[in-house]
Amino acid sequence: MRVAILGAWHVHADEYTKIAKEYGEVVGVWDSDAERRADFANKHNIYEFSTLEELLASDAEGVICNEATNKHREVLVAAANAGKHIFTEKVLALTEEDCNAIREAVERNGVRFVISFFWKMLGSYRAVKKAVDDGLIGTPNYMRFRNCHDGSTSHWLPAHFYNKEQCGGGAMIDLGAHGMYLTHWILGEPTGYRSAFEHFCRDEKDAQLNPDGIEDNAVTVMTYPNGAIAINETGFVSRGCPTTLEVGGVDGYIYQNGGKYVLRNREGIRELEIDEDLPKPIVFFVKGETPEGCGIDEATALTRMMVGAYKNA
Repeated sequence: MRVAILGAWHVHADEYTKIAKEYGEVVGVWDSDAERRADFANKHNIYEFSTLEELLASDAEGVICNEATNKHREVLVAAANAGKHIFTEKVLALTEEDCNAIREAVERNGVRFVISFFWKMLGSYRAVKKAVDDGLIGTPNYMRFRNCHDGSTSHWLPAHFYNKEQCGGGAMIDLGAHGMYLTHWILGEPTGYRSAFEHFCRDEKDAQLNPDGIEDNAVTVMTYPNGAIAINETGFVSRGCPTTLEVGGVDGYIYQNGGKYVLRNREGIRELEIDEDLPKPIVFFVKGETPEGCGIDEATALTRMMVGAYKNA
């Protein structure tokens, strides 16, 4: 597939561009920031579109969107109206209204849509979901996911990741998105949210990076009508914290033990059989395919969950 890079704002833009070059062709890049656009074009030796309109008029079959989240509605609706297939970084948009506008443009123009829910491609997590779907723990009633890094405490996150207007929030809407879409994938969409969002980094250097005081240490507890509970933990202030997924039910429990997942139920204790990882969603997209679980419905559900988490912080 011939693709154009629609924005270089996101930290994954470099990776996506390299993968797109490996599996297809990158015809150029446009970003709303002229300096960032020029630097990115020079770094990857690709054409620099001077305007969004020039990109949309190009022979690119699709776009890889790495623009700031608050600009997604504007640029993705324009891309769909130009007949371009869409790959986007999460989250899709900051409101359900914006998601619905993107959906309408995608469906009206008949373009493909893929969002980067790459944890769903991991063989280990697919094995956990299959075990739950197969009833090996009975009715599920508990889930916990923890995913953190030290981007704030080690000062490697780009400054614009602390811009509340562009991002819509801090650690939860960025890194915490993975826990949200995994929760939706395994337990379904919750109906209740209770969040604790904290600002841990407060020294002089941190204050300069994070003037909006966005959350860098966060937990959201989600509830379901049947009494089930899900906990999503995330943050930018923890080094060496292992990613953790566990799911419990009335008849059993699945937990992580090193690189393995263990099932304990009425039949005993055993390790789950884990298949190989699937390719990342960006690989599916550039090869002209759409991975299961990375569509517009799932993208919209993630935004709804984020709205709930932030409303109740």
